[in-house]
Amino acid sequence: MRHVGRTGVWLGFIVTLSAFAGGGQVATLGAAEPARQYDVVIYGGTSAGIAAAVQVKRMGGSVVVIEPSRRIGGLTTGGLGQTDIGNKAAIGGISREFYQRVRRYYDRPEAWRWQQREQYRDSGQTRTGDAEATMWTFEPSAALAIMQDFVREYEIPVVYQQRLDRTGNTKSGEVADGASLANGRLQSITMESGQVYRGRVFIDATYEGDLLAAAGVAYTVGREANSVYDETLNGVQTRNARHHQLLPGVDAYVKPGDPSSGLLPGIDPTGPGEEGAGDHRVQAYCFRMCLTDHPENRIPFAKPADYNPLVFELLLRNFEAGERGMPWINSSMPNRKTDTNNRTGFSTDFIGQNYTWPEASYAQRDAMIEQHRTYQQGLMWTLANHPRVPDNIRNEVARWGTCRDEFEREDGWQQQLYIREARRMIGPYVMTQHNCQGRVTAEHPIGMAAYTMDSHNVQRYVDANGHARNEGDVQIGGFPPYPIDYASITPQQNECDNLLVPVCLSASHIAFGSIRMEPVFM
Repeated sequence: MRHVGRTGVWLGFIVTLSAFAGGGQVATLGAAEPARQYDVVIYGGTSAGIAAAVQVKRMGGSVVVIEPSRRIGGLTTGGLGQTDIGNKAAIGGISREFYQRVRRYYDRPEAWRWQQREQYRDSGQTRTGDAEATMWTFEPSAALAIMQDFVREYEIPVVYQQRLDRTGNTKSGEVADGASLANGRLQSITMESGQVYRGRVFIDATYEGDLLAAAGVAYTVGREANSVYDETLNGVQTRNARHHQLLPGVDAYVKPGDPSSGLLPGIDPTGPGEEGAGDHRVQAYCFRMCLTDHPENRIPFAKPADYNPLVFELLLRNFEAGERGMPWINSSMPNRKTDTNNRTGFSTDFIGQNYTWPEASYAQRDAMIEQHRTYQQGLMWTLANHPRVPDNIRNEVARWGTCRDEFEREDGWQQQLYIREARRMIGPYVMTQHNCQGRVTAEHPIGMAAYTMDSHNVQRYVDANGHARNEGDVQIGGFPPYPIDYASITPQQNECDNLLVPVCLSASHIAFGSIRMEPVFM
């Protein structure tokens, strides 16, 4: 695949803003104001969006960050405090600067409210050595404070609660009403409020790729067949489905052994599909919970009003089949908090319930967020209270709860769902498994990735024996850091000449599983 050049001085400069890197004006607009002109318009105040804005300001450009929600930082401020590193040496630029600021934040005695500094122990790949200038674990509130410091220091205009007008955009290659193009270049974007932003260069820093889609740029959703890019780890992967798997023999039917009773909730009757074949399915989402066991800061897990016990019957049957693993990864964060992630065959990942998210309307996404929250709240209540949960697991889960001091909601839950994957642009260069494993090397590198090729489960299906199985989890590593090509963050030359896409970049499903980490996005 060849690199396709781009014209325009600002596009050339903006590519360098993330090269080898991985009191501002803050407003929520009401009535539409006159259109404003910027050198760079960034849609999405994720970690990628804020890092890009910082570099634009450092280079003397004008920039605006438009964030559809009330909070900047995306997953970095939304619960993902256990940084997915891969290789610390591969993280540089503004990304590394963020983690240096995390270290300085926690070097302050006043940052330690709920425990003493010397009591905190990180572990694994994120362990911070005494001589390191960086720190890789943090509370959501600490990350938010650092992001807000960037905004203030560089006087970055951030506009909250403004959503792109996506009317008329329903499929790849179709231009939305909110995107104005002329001669193959974005001229302006329009919000639902009617507010217009004009720019010389635009950056889509969203997890969904809403701006690239609105601009009519080609994209894909789901998994490619292995045959598309001559890969081996894409498409349906039942043979690799060893991790985060249900135990053998867990019955899939409401009434065990009786197919006429119907499948338990969340089991796909159409799966799994042909080995290596492509499909529309998307790897599972969850909330990266920030929990605490400090009694003064802990909110106990509550049973949701619309709790459905059938949703968790598979969890209980898995325990009864002999599962003894704790169904979460409870990574230690400062101040007796956690970043809690999915683990075992039935956990925080709401498998199979997110397939429509990438192209869903805003209202549909809001509903899906609540569905995911209800599921995860119900899961935690079940683990902490249900008599069919093993005593050691029930007692351990029951001593934890959400934090009173982290998020805006009274119940301690965040709004940011972990969008592991959504749209992926189809650009002039597609990053693939071959890049990850070193068989192909990017000719025009702009950054490095280093994490394992990592896909969470994609579907839960019933096998020929009537047993429930998970499919889609792939964890293949063992390779060194590798470069990401510039042309993988640019659309096709005949589509849009002044748009950059650092998050929903051009990559196959399995390659995106390695690239899709917050330090890389920054």
